[in-house]
Amino acid sequence: MALVDLSGRVALVTGAGAGLGREHALELARRGAVVVVNDVGVSLDGSGSSAAPADQVVAEIIANGGEALAEPRNIVEDGAAIVDSIVDQLGSIDVVVNNAGIIRDGTFHKMEMDSFDAVLNVHLRGAVKVTMAAYRQMRERGYGRIVFTTSTSGLLGNFGQANYGAAKAGLVGLMRVLAIEGGSKGVLSNCIAPIAQTRMTEATMSEELGRSLQPQYVSSVVAYLASETCTLNGEVLTAGGGRVGRFFVGMTQGWASSSLTADDVATHLDEIMDETDYLVPSNVHDEFSFLQDHLPFTEEGRWLGGVRGG
Repeated sequence: MALVDLSGRVALVTGAGAGLGREHALELARRGAVVVVNDVGVSLDGSGSSAAPADQVVAEIIANGGEALAEPRNIVEDGAAIVDSIVDQLGSIDVVVNNAGIIRDGTFHKMEMDSFDAVLNVHLRGAVKVTMAAYRQMRERGYGRIVFTTSTSGLLGNFGQANYGAAKAGLVGLMRVLAIEGGSKGVLSNCIAPIAQTRMTEATMSEELGRSLQPQYVSSVVAYLASETCTLNGEVLTAGGGRVGRFFVGMTQGWASSSLTADDVATHLDEIMDETDYLVPSNVHDEFSFLQDHLPFTEEGRWLGGVRGG
């Protein structure tokens, strides 16, 4: 028996008409989920619309013996209505995979607010609208799995993608809060940071690299995060080419003084940035606890807890 079994679960995958979303939908269906395939059929920049992509993926799932429904409405405008319709038709919603997105790249000094807003609307606001409605249902039922799609552009930055990077970083912040608020209620939230050849990325990859970075590698990780087997909560997994890793936020031990000045920061910058014995706080309380454990200072300004100071 497979460890990851989604039989009887209802999963919504946004932006599932092509690329990563399509592979996610196919993989979840292969593992037994009833999949709602959401896609408005737009171009990369968000223009146009067509119900055909969602319908084609649904037909493919059904041809393979699975169950699926097409949902062509726009998540930004109709996110809550989409979730309500799923619950009305199928009785519940157990999984949300927030995958939908567009790109309108450009350097920040040349970017218009229309392009910035358009990208944030789909990636961030669209995910918020769908997830907010689904999360409430999940919380009441005591079970749910939410997967957000972030990007190294949001985690590390990327030239020409201020709008995209801001949206993707925002999803990580949203995920972390939901993980804290929902974990005790059985609703687990995580992020996937995919590296795959899709229509969004194919122009940046060689043919050889693209063959190694097929979307199905990412979808395997998404299927795990979407399953009852998953015990992770508040994590960011990076996936590509068959490799899975973890991104995390680290905090250095730092340097301290009870009379800290700007000159001290400049003088001790190397110690402030030193990654030796770094910490991985899981929430804001961890940092407060660290401070509390090491305060107060001695007269010389050294942490009583032993952290470097002067």
